[in-house]
Amino acid sequence: MQMEFGYGKGTQIVEIPDKNLMAVLTANEMEHARRGADAVDYALEHPIGAPKLREVAKKGQKVAVITSDISRPLPSYDVLPSVIRELNAAGVPDEDITVVFALGSHRHHTEEERRHLAGDEIFERVRCVDSDPEDCIHTGTSSNGTPFDFSRSVVEADLRVALGNIEFHYFAGYSGGVKALMPGVSTPAAIQCNHSLMVSENACAGKLEGNPVRQDLEEALQYCPIHYIVNAVLDEHKHIVYAVAGDVIEAHRAGCRYLDQMYRKPIPERADIVLVSQGGAPKDANLYQTQKALDNAKHAVKKGGTMIVIGACNEGLGSARFEEWLVNAPTAHSMVERIAKDFQLGGHKAAAIAMVLENAQIDLVSEMDDDFVRSIFLNPQPDAQTAFDEAMERYGADATVIAMPFGGATLPMPPA
Repeated sequence: MQMEFGYGKGTQIVEIPDKNLMAVLTANEMEHARRGADAVDYALEHPIGAPKLREVAKKGQKVAVITSDISRPLPSYDVLPSVIRELNAAGVPDEDITVVFALGSHRHHTEEERRHLAGDEIFERVRCVDSDPEDCIHTGTSSNGTPFDFSRSVVEADLRVALGNIEFHYFAGYSGGVKALMPGVSTPAAIQCNHSLMVSENACAGKLEGNPVRQDLEEALQYCPIHYIVNAVLDEHKHIVYAVAGDVIEAHRAGCRYLDQMYRKPIPERADIVLVSQGGAPKDANLYQTQKALDNAKHAVKKGGTMIVIGACNEGLGSARFEEWLVNAPTAHSMVERIAKDFQLGGHKAAAIAMVLENAQIDLVSEMDDDFVRSIFLNPQPDAQTAFDEAMERYGADATVIAMPFGGATLPMPPA
């Protein structure tokens, strides 16, 4: 069978014998009743665990609407108009609404980026600002010791509405829900403390119950409540196909269940060889982004197997801290040891790759220099077909293969 994997703005083609191909993991076939803004409007008319937003909001309230920054796939411009309309219907005028872009640990936006995220109409009508880690209010401390410090524009609001998209997150279980608040509008110190819990076995994709990272995040609600959420589920092309609105926990969990129906992929067993791609540009612009697909694919590969990661990485590694950890590590395992006692944002993704290397070889098809790729403990390959042919030689004619053309979205579920 000929398989096509997105690679930058082009593709990589691999010929895989049918007898070896155990599974091709793509989104489950589903009929989506609504898409885009229609899905958002329906969710707002049918909230989960809460009244309609227009019944929750009150005239005279100052409202903060937290939404994703430019690095996240949520099309905020498809969600914000419906949310603002609901608030207006409750008697809240535009001048009492502030849209806060949740930067987390990311850079500030340009004005053009804020306009793009909000859409021209909302940007002209409503105050749109970035979260500010330099101007935060301390609201409490988690049982884990995480300081809950949030942007003043959020804490001082009378009503907090959080937007986001729900997808698998490799140590928080899922994105969405409270993540707009924490880490979205928090401080680097708080984020580092929370994310240091990623070393737990229970901190993994698709897991909420017993996940220490998620528990720590949601403890923040005791100190700075989110009064309402509107979360979207996206297809592989990042278009809205489902939305939930209402209670920060109940609505979020309903969205997670829908995501599971789309992207959880049971597999009969782990494979000798896993081919995985982010799906091409812009999602494979650097290794920092491509790591997400790599981490999902680890659930599909046997111990001692090979993962063939297909990502152009034309911008290189994508993070200075990520690069520092990878380049300066004496061994891959040293990063696993380091993250347990010296958690650093950026370094956490380097450690996540090192954790995968504990069990499998990683071949990388990219535009990065071969010697540099070797220096960060990965095996460079000129193209996906060559990588596959070499892997077949290693594992023999009966080698098992799993293909993940949209690895950032699909989550393999091997037998327990």
